[in-house]
Amino acid sequence: MEWITNFSQTQPVAWAVLVLMLVAIAGLALAQIKIKGIGLGITGVLFAGILASHFGLHIEKPVLNFVREFGLILFVFTIGLQLGPGFFSSLRKQGLKLNALTTFIVLAGAALTAVIAQLMGINLVAALGLFSGATTNTPSLGAAQQMLKSLGGAWADQASQPALAYAVAYPGGIIGIIGSLLLLKFFFGRNAVNVPVPASATPAPLERMNLLVENSTVENKSITGLAAAAGVAVSRLQRKGISEVETVGEKTFFQLGDIVLAVGTRAALEKFCEAIGRVSEVDLLQTPGDLLSKRIVVTRREALGKTLGELGLNRNCGVAITRVTRAEIEMTAVRELRLQFGDTLQIVGDAVVVKQAAEVLGNRIQALNETNFLPIFLGIALGIGVGMIPIALPHIPVPVSLGLAGGPLLLALILGRVGRIGPLVWYMPASTNAALRELGMVLFLACVGLKAGESFFATAFSQTGMWWLLVGLAITVLPLLLAGFAARYLFKMDFATTSGVLSGSMTDPPALAFAHAICRSSAPLVAYATVYPLAMLLRIFIVQILALIFCH
Repeated sequence: MEWITNFSQTQPVAWAVLVLMLVAIAGLALAQIKIKGIGLGITGVLFAGILASHFGLHIEKPVLNFVREFGLILFVFTIGLQLGPGFFSSLRKQGLKLNALTTFIVLAGAALTAVIAQLMGINLVAALGLFSGATTNTPSLGAAQQMLKSLGGAWADQASQPALAYAVAYPGGIIGIIGSLLLLKFFFGRNAVNVPVPASATPAPLERMNLLVENSTVENKSITGLAAAAGVAVSRLQRKGISEVETVGEKTFFQLGDIVLAVGTRAALEKFCEAIGRVSEVDLLQTPGDLLSKRIVVTRREALGKTLGELGLNRNCGVAITRVTRAEIEMTAVRELRLQFGDTLQIVGDAVVVKQAAEVLGNRIQALNETNFLPIFLGIALGIGVGMIPIALPHIPVPVSLGLAGGPLLLALILGRVGRIGPLVWYMPASTNAALRELGMVLFLACVGLKAGESFFATAFSQTGMWWLLVGLAITVLPLLLAGFAARYLFKMDFATTSGVLSGSMTDPPALAFAHAICRSSAPLVAYATVYPLAMLLRIFIVQILALIFCH
């Protein structure tokens, strides 16, 4: 074994890379092991690091700290870019009730952690790890460690303590979430499964309708104006007695006997039909003519952030836009809709004007798979700067900051929502985002495991470890059961939606897979996606508030 010692001392960087790769390989292999669909997931890297450290594989502390912090920054920034576009919209309308339940679960878990830690005399720094492990939320562990370091002094010296508690509580967290779902399924009764997705939870699909103009009150009125008021888009028009089909522009007006092709939701189309006439037997899509319909992707910087009305494709190019597809969701092309990178527009017109519209919008399909790293690096740098800004709080002896977890996350949420500032576009292909996000989490977990492994087994199999496990189970189960009963008896929610909310509040994909399997419905997926952004953000920030309270 002497050559290993010499290698680690003479080539510390190569040795660090080798150890990290071995831990990652073992951890990702461990992540593939599942029992009835339930496994450790990427957290297997943490336990692989613990085992490696226990058997004598170590990395120099400065290198370990750098890789750990870099992995954390990479993870929180990419997840912020991913969640940013939908984060604020998830807080409105039907998502309000679901996110209110999620907020209760997070706050109840934090309050329970604080109360139990005080009553039972648990090390307050370790309690931060219990909160993260019991809720299976790894980013909050990184945020807790960062906050301890920013407080400095004796607190910074204990920054590795939460990782021990996290590792002890994590397995109980997985078991507690699944057990809570099974128990709640019993209380929801026989209607707990096979629940369809509520109509209000998913966007209504778009349809086409050919309409004959018979209402004299709309004659000589703007087609696009009346269509926009009804929430539909009109793309094609056939005048009475004329065989040719033309596109509808801003200066196109209704005449009696016209046939128009409208696109919108069923409810909006029926409303529009009542206003102008009745359904026509003529299908304008089957009528011969020079018009074509083409899907064009928004990739040109100058088009980003503008509304369809501001872009003026209808006015400037003479094309009609019927629908916009964003993240696999179809929307009616209303004037107020603001374009984002990657939006796909359904455009109708002759070949010449469609080509002109494509030039205005970009339509570079390959751009969707390209990653511009300049805005990414700039965003990370700015996020670190935001995280380092000192914030003075009453009754806190030293200024605090958002740290390397909170700063990049907060800025990435904002940049992901804004999408573009001048020539800088904060768009990242989904595959690239997922790869960088997982790379960051693997590096972070490997380093946390290597740091915690030295004393893990001595702690886990002691009386202290057993208490941590029991306390972690309580932090997991009690908020979930309270929220589940509130959903059942107070909000009259079905089990499928409730299970998605509970899984999302814990940001736990294995729990979502379990809920989806037992419900045999897509409702858990919809609820999970609705609450996940807020849950992730709350858990990262709440654990930092707990650290401030505990360390005051």
